[in-house]
Amino acid sequence: MKDILREVGMIARALDSVSNIEFKKYDLTKGQYLYLVRICENPGIIQEKLAEMIKVDRTTAARAIKKLEINGFIEKNDDPYNQKIKKLIPTEKGMTVYPDIKRENDYSNRVALSGFSESEVEMMLNLLERVRKNVEKDWEFVKKGNKRNY
Repeated sequence: MKDILREVGMIARALDSVSNIEFKKYDLTKGQYLYLVRICENPGIIQEKLAEMIKVDRTTAARAIKKLEINGFIEKNDDPYNQKIKKLIPTEKGMTVYPDIKRENDYSNRVALSGFSESEVEMMLNLLERVRKNVEKDWEFVKKGNKRNY
């Protein structure tokens, strides 16, 4: 069997490294840009949903969110109906940085997909979505404390 996940991992790590280097000028480190983008695109999202969206555990998400808050990129607002819920909102500073992050993402997409036809890109997207859905099942299973049988 071909080790497709190694290829996916190498692509993800390379792009993450590039982004971390390029966004250092904003004091965004270690993937914080991922969180900021999701918060800008989903203002009012709660931490648990954000962690689920990015596929990280709550502790990892909490650390990144805290750093974004300390650096003034986001703020936590109380939910008017449930004081336990904190809604994540981008600040003006966060919204100012967002277009640059989006522009970098669009550029990386163009570079990664150069030489592919539109139908190949569509097929790749469909196949990767299927892979993600397969992996999500195990992610949910293990996240709940279960063990997979290899």
